[in-house]
Amino acid sequence: RAKRFGEMRIPAELRYIQSVKNGGKESEELVLDDLAAYIASSMDDDVRYVMGSGSTVAAVMKELDLPNTLLGVDVVENGQLIASDVTATELLALVQDYPSKLVITLIGGQGHVFGRGNQQLSPAVIRAVGRANICLVATKTKLQQLEGRPLLADTGDASLDQQLQGLIPVLVGYNDYVMYRLGLEE
Repeated sequence: RAKRFGEMRIPAELRYIQSVKNGGKESEELVLDDLAAYIASSMDDDVRYVMGSGSTVAAVMKELDLPNTLLGVDVVENGQLIASDVTATELLALVQDYPSKLVITLIGGQGHVFGRGNQQLSPAVIRAVGRANICLVATKTKLQQLEGRPLLADTGDASLDQQLQGLIPVLVGYNDYVMYRLGLEE
């Protein structure tokens, strides 16, 4: 049984440290449980959490013991569902001028984060939430299926797509992040 004891600083020169283990098999169910538990435990009070669509985010809603719109977008605040299956207009009214975070995943195999299956996340909504408040969650298996291709943002607003470009942290386990490139659809 693994137990976390803490963190420590390591040498910046990587030749002095052992590589992480490769191989093995990731259990999707256990990883989703870890992701969901971490997000649920780190939710701030008086912040509106926009819960994107998909089964990865559905695991978070299950952990919170809240109903979920699998193919829609829900909003959670202080552990309560405050809006279900919202439209882009409704969502903008809920997050504009209010502390908000977006919990979202990518479409497996494709890598789309915005623009496919989540049109409720309009450019105005994404701008209101802010890039720094996007919590992207995915299993390592989902990321590996991309074979190094970048994540995609196709919001319908070329300027916003460019602003979203660059490295973005992706939560892949309990307090376990990887940096992954978010680029434009080509």
